[in-house]
Amino acid sequence: MINTQPIKLTKSTFFDESATKELLVKFICDSSILSMGEQTKKFEELFAQKQARKYAVFVNSGSSANLIVLQALLNIGKIKKGARIGVSALTWATNVMPIFQLGLIPVALDCELDTLNVSSKILTESINTIDALFITNVLGFCDDLPKIKELCEDNDVLLLEDNCEALGSRINGTNLGNFGLASTFSFFVGHHMSTIEGGMVVTDDESLYYAFVMSRAHGWDRQLPSSVATSLRQEHKVEDFFGRYMFYDLAYNFRPTDIQGFIGTTQIGHWDAIVEKRQKNFFELMSVVRDNQKLCTSRVSHMDIVSNFAVPLVFKDAANFVRCRDFFIKNAVEIRPIIAGNITRQPFYKKYSTESRALVHSDHVHQNGFYFGNNPDLTQEEMNVLKNLLATI
Repeated sequence: MINTQPIKLTKSTFFDESATKELLVKFICDSSILSMGEQTKKFEELFAQKQARKYAVFVNSGSSANLIVLQALLNIGKIKKGARIGVSALTWATNVMPIFQLGLIPVALDCELDTLNVSSKILTESINTIDALFITNVLGFCDDLPKIKELCEDNDVLLLEDNCEALGSRINGTNLGNFGLASTFSFFVGHHMSTIEGGMVVTDDESLYYAFVMSRAHGWDRQLPSSVATSLRQEHKVEDFFGRYMFYDLAYNFRPTDIQGFIGTTQIGHWDAIVEKRQKNFFELMSVVRDNQKLCTSRVSHMDIVSNFAVPLVFKDAANFVRCRDFFIKNAVEIRPIIAGNITRQPFYKKYSTESRALVHSDHVHQNGFYFGNNPDLTQEEMNVLKNLLATI
């Protein structure tokens, strides 16, 4: 029997959507100014506390978060123009585009087929050729991230994490996103937590935090603590009258609105429920295909919490991939390639990169994999449809 009721990647704008929309309407009607302000600050404080980081900076998208991480590191001299930045080959475009845009050099690293992530074994092969590693925690998974952190520290390689797909995942008692000097998150619709558009940068480094704040908004000092702003003005001999229009370093306008901040403060209370449901769905669905010989094995036993973003299916051969891809489409299940596949195959990458390297596993995923949605709004009926489909592939 063919399923005719579409199962979409994204089912709703928010978790607990009806109640959230009611609160949002009231907030907008009761507010006089909706630009970045107190709600943004409140969301940053709540997020930093929940993620177990000292500082959080809210921006208008996860892509902007990736860009200001690198811009701020350049501004304070943690990395230099021309630095070689290791990246996960299986990733999203805007994890890599800022590297090109800022005069840095991406070095694509392959993934392991059973985790879809860079491992310490893979990193070891390139550790002496890179200055920093901007790793992507793909689909809520990771490989031996604690070992990767140790390897980076031992080799003086700066570690950053793109955690846009892994909010709430944990290994060795530590949240993914807390292994690097800084990490980024996305709150785009369909991600773990939605503010419609939005992103976050987190760190425990105070000077880097101030650089993020300035990089988010024009390079001025307005959102800095008064003591830090005063110190900057004294250093550059700036009178207070001119201080509000003084720009200290390269920056952007990536400010969110307080509408997004308010949504964030309402949604963060659902964090645990969202993560719990995504993990439950993932293990329930994977139990159906655990021993399927057509699929590459998935390994997550080393993780404490698997806050899965979407459910990947990677086939051992092209024929089964095409057959099952068409089968899911015929049964009205919305599917996508696994992120951007091997990023080095993308036109923009080939246009701007002069390096070429073998990325065997990322190529395999690119050619033989797809994912379908996992979100906390999946009904039991939809779960049953998905399990029935998985049982027949």
